[in-house]
Amino acid sequence: MSGSGTTASDDPLQTAVWRLRSRGCWTDAAALLAPHAASAALTLQRASLLVERCLFTGVGWADAEDALRTAEAAARDDDERGAAACERGQLAYASTVLGVRDRADEARAALGRAAALLAPDAVGRPLLDFRRGLVAEHLADSAQAARAAYHRAHTGALAQGDTLLLSFTWRHLAALALRDGELAEARHGFTESLRIREELGYLVGTAPALAALADTEPEPEASRLRTEATRLFRLLGGVPTWLADQLAPPAPAA
Repeated sequence: MSGSGTTASDDPLQTAVWRLRSRGCWTDAAALLAPHAASAALTLQRASLLVERCLFTGVGWADAEDALRTAEAAARDDDERGAAACERGQLAYASTVLGVRDRADEARAALGRAAALLAPDAVGRPLLDFRRGLVAEHLADSAQAARAAYHRAHTGALAQGDTLLLSFTWRHLAALALRDGELAEARHGFTESLRIREELGYLVGTAPALAALADTEPEPEASRLRTEATRLFRLLGGVPTWLADQLAPPAPAA
């Protein structure tokens, strides 16, 4: 799921959903969409919120499954069916990468189905490319395939003006650059990701962006960034949960 929900042309419902989502209140945001079950698009958006909650918190799997099955049943055309398949793939990916249950084959199959349904210029294509990059990087351990998918997603997000998705593509391309020892490139990508998230008010994604940038900075800037990331992490009640290990202080020397 992407889209900021922050532009002046957005309706009040989408603005309210974005404000809750950006603060990690996915259940509350989904509840705002529940009365709109007649809309296939809003039903899918509700499922997307609950899938995202699973990835950030590691809980809520049954709610996400129920919402996703409803969205799949409500889909009326290839774009909607493709978008639902993309969410199905993301849920399976989250379950696998968080160690809840190995659903790697399901993730690949669902994203493959989405690729067959979504036209090359479909609105959901950049997000699909990004998620295929996640699977390539974290489930298949193929940095080359991941980088190609992230670049496609980045280009598509630029073309569609999807700034939130750009914050993700910048971040993941930077992580691959850091893995290759390209420190300046990594710092630039992490800086862009953080800038976008701060401008959008995407609070739940700001702590990970700060922590990632800290890995490319010398002291004392690195410690300052990690301190700010820790403050935000605690403010949001320990979300995203997977950031805890990265923010843990180093063990004292023996």
